[in-house]
Amino acid sequence: MPKFAANLTMMFNEVPFLDRFEAAAKAGFKYVEYLWPYDYPAEELKAKLDQYGLTQVLFNTSAGDIAKGEWGIAAIPGREADARKHIDQALDYAITLNCPTVHIMAAVVHEGESREAYKQTFVENIRYAAEKFKPHGINICLEALSPEVKPNYFLKSQYDTLEIVELVDRDNVFVQLDYFHAQNVDGNLSRLTDKLNGKFAHVQIASVPDRHEPDEGEINYQYIFDKLDEIGYTGYVGCEYKPRGETVAGLDWFQQYK
Repeated sequence: MPKFAANLTMMFNEVPFLDRFEAAAKAGFKYVEYLWPYDYPAEELKAKLDQYGLTQVLFNTSAGDIAKGEWGIAAIPGREADARKHIDQALDYAITLNCPTVHIMAAVVHEGESREAYKQTFVENIRYAAEKFKPHGINICLEALSPEVKPNYFLKSQYDTLEIVELVDRDNVFVQLDYFHAQNVDGNLSRLTDKLNGKFAHVQIASVPDRHEPDEGEINYQYIFDKLDEIGYTGYVGCEYKPRGETVAGLDWFQQYK
């Protein structure tokens, strides 16, 4: 049975961020993820996890300057020093939070810039991160984002991400398999899951096309969950969706998994 993690960035928005830990625990979740922890001291977040018996399973490196259109900087040529500061910062948080996996954000590729240069930069920065994270037993995940969500993001397809994972060639670097993005770009989710088996270390879910609860839309998630059990996936499934309305009211799908 999948181990579901509430995404506290997107779920339980009825209350302030620090109150979402309690809300998730009361709703029956044992695991949480979110985009970024950096607005709060790591010790404060760890206290919330401990208070409500929760395990942190994923967060991202910094997005950089979102106001300037950045969405990660680890693939941007010439920004290696800043990218590695973000990686070091994420490692410090992951150690304090006992978080097993960090998603390292790549970058938006601006028009006219060399994708090959971005690729080389990203591979070298991920190798740097892999070496830093390995002594602490922390995995790195890389995620493709569909163009509808983030135009010109460096990784669009699951196969783009797989290529980078294989180029990096480190045993703690994996694909982050988000079925919402995968359906929007790649489709054929059963064969995709088989193709990536052993190559992904975190899963995320949302309905397609509206990115709501996984009980509507194009994807038969019960089939996907059974498929994950069939291949022996034992990692976490992040609920990175936008509730249709009030978060708890939309959790009927989750009741059988509590």
